[in-house]
Amino acid sequence: MSDTASLMDAPEFTQLLFFPRTVARNTPPEQAVDVDVTLEPELKIGCRIFTVSKSAPTIIFFHGNGEIVSDYDEIGPMYQQQGINFAVADYRGYGWSDGVPLVSTLLSDCNQTFEQLRSWLSSEGYSGEIFVMGRSLGSACAIEVGVNHSEELAGMIIESGFAHTLPLAQTLGMDLARLDISEEQTFNNGGKIEQFEKPIFMLHGQLDQLIPVWQAEKLHSLAGAKAKELQMVPGADHNSLIAIGGLLYFQTIRKFIDKTIGAVPDWRERRKQYREQQNRAGR
Repeated sequence: MSDTASLMDAPEFTQLLFFPRTVARNTPPEQAVDVDVTLEPELKIGCRIFTVSKSAPTIIFFHGNGEIVSDYDEIGPMYQQQGINFAVADYRGYGWSDGVPLVSTLLSDCNQTFEQLRSWLSSEGYSGEIFVMGRSLGSACAIEVGVNHSEELAGMIIESGFAHTLPLAQTLGMDLARLDISEEQTFNNGGKIEQFEKPIFMLHGQLDQLIPVWQAEKLHSLAGAKAKELQMVPGADHNSLIAIGGLLYFQTIRKFIDKTIGAVPDWRERRKQYREQQNRAGR
């Protein structure tokens, strides 16, 4: 989508598509570490990894628009409580990351981010299975990574994802019709996900008005995986899945991971790991 993407880099489009927030780097929570991804010599992307165990499964997460890494400082520990390492990545111009967000660089950036985070995990001795996850705008990144790095992944998790870019762009007020582009020239989530055959788990708010339920249903139907599941969260809109789902949100994701990697759930072991983590944090 390079030629089309460069057209979509015009300020009239990027101002409607991206909502970056710039903040100074804060101190990571206990049992979390910051890892900077270098895209270019003078361009770094901020990432934060919440760790629980070197043998635990890891989720590499691409967040939604308007969000930043530090927004997940209270959410990361919820994954740790479920025995999951959780790595969240920013985009150009978001949080303390360098650069300006552009359509033309978003997907190549997320591939580099994944590769460097995976390399860091390996170098630090983390041996658990890796899952890629994307929320909203991040679904385009997760699907892109999934297609390009399928062999390195155990599965994919999508929250509030979209199959078709053009209807979403119209909802955001972007007049892409005048560019005379097709769906295949955009993020093309629906076309790409057909190529991903590993297990897929999708979560979507029943009352999502930004990305309606039909988008999730279409993405699910197009997915090439034999093992694929779509769960609607009753009463949730685009931004309230965790608030509505609560602990069940994280337990459901852990259940998908256990099923995918063939692990036998052991709540006692998870509780023990969580208590050890709390003790190390001095709580």
